[in-house]
Parts: sequence; structure tokens; C-alpha cells
Amino acid sequence: MMIVNWVHAGPSILAAFLASLVEFIEALTVILAVGAIRGWRGALGGTVAALVVLLAIIIVLGPTLSRVPLEWVQLIVGGLLLLFGMRWLRKAILRSSGVIPLHDEEAAYAKESAALRQLGGITQGWDRVAVATSFKITMLEGIEVVFIVIAIGAAGQGLLIPASVGALAALLLVMLLGLALHRPVANIPENPLKFGVGVLLCAFGTFWFGEGLGLVWPGRDVSILALIGGFLAVALLTVPICRNQTSASRRHVGG
Repeated sequence: MMIVNWVHAGPSILAAFLASLVEFIEALTVILAVGAIRGWRGALGGTVAALVVLLAIIIVLGPTLSRVPLEWVQLIVGGLLLLFGMRWLRKAILRSSGVIPLHDEEAAYAKESAALRQLGGITQGWDRVAVATSFKITMLEGIEVVFIVIAIGAAGQGLLIPASVGALAALLLVMLLGLALHRPVANIPENPLKFGVGVLLCAFGTFWFGEGLGLVWPGRDVSILALIGGFLAVALLTVPICRNQTSASRRHVGG
């Protein structure tokens, strides 16, 4: 029987929740556009089908990883999670510094709606375009959620359930927001969320990669807090550096 220390699992729940929240919001934007333009039957049908497939993946892969030596799992998953977090953090830094534009859910919704209108007439019954589009976006964003859940769950005994709870809570929250608003959740500060999630994933990835190498962290799990603080400090210091370099490049081009 798997025993879960919920106090110990708090950081894992938070990391899975925030990461999943960002991915589900991006999927919700497309699903809402599909439902509004092509019909809700196909939009919801494709979404539910994808969620069933994603759940099956978690059920199959989760127990399988438990048979692999923990050190190997921590080494591989920690490295992948670190790379995954660095990708998110890099984009968040570039957006915060103005190098690339902020992600706009309203603009993404308008763009997706225009594209759906150009795909021909809506068929009676199950609209194939609606089903395929909703299934694709849910799978695309959901695969990243599955990876994060499995990665967090495989990195320590009894963490798969807390990580799954965090992801499920994010899914329920986004579903409720979608039902209540019927429009993109534009008021949620997505870039700060990605910034924070990138820091968390980098910290968790570094910690587990180190444990996979046999490194004994001072203070054990408390070291994760120090890693979070370190990555956050470096990221915050990088933002003005990128902003200044971008301003200097623009002045040079303008001059």
C-alpha cells in the first residue's frame, strides 16, 4: 500500500498544479474557439477522448517507472525536468524583458476562430474538424502535463498521487472557469505563472538530478527551497540585462 506524506508532498502538488494550470489554459483557449465556431458537441467530444487517452498513459507509465531503480529515474527525469523548466523560464525571461511579446489569450482565441471559419461548413452531428482540433490541442498540452506528473511522481516514493492531485485540481479549475466565462481566461497572469513554474521545475530537476548522481543535499528536501531562491534570483537579474541589451540594439539600429 502506497503511503503518502501530504505535508512532505506539498511542493510537488504546487509544482504540478501551476504547470498544469498554464497548459490547460492554453488548451481551453482553443477548445472555446472550437465550441463557439464549430459546435460544442464536437469540441467536448474531442476533449473528453483526449483526456481518456492521457489518463490511460498515466495509469500505464506510472507503475512501470516504479520498477526502475530510483537513482536512474531521478537522474533521467531530473535532467529532463531541468531542461523542460529552463525552456519555460527562458521564454518567461524574454517576455518579461520585452524581447518577445507577451502571450495574449484573446489574440490567440481570435486567430484560432478565424482559422476555424476557413475550414468549410459545419457538418450535422459530430463535426470532424471540431473533434480533431479539440483532441489535438488537448493531447498536445496534456502530454506535457502527463510528463510533469509522471516526472514529479517518479522522483520520490508516494509522490505520484500528490502530483496527480495537483494536475487534477488545475484541470477542474480551468473547466469551471471555462463553463463560467465561455471565453479565454485572459485575466490570469500567464507569463508570471510560467516564470514561477519555470523556476520550480528547474529547482526540482536540479535536486533530483543531483540525488540521481548520489549527491547528498544539505538539509535534504529543504535544499529545494534554496534552489528555488537561487534560480529565481538569477532569473530576476537576467530580465534587466536582456532588457538593456534589447534597448541598446534598438538604439544602434535606429541610429
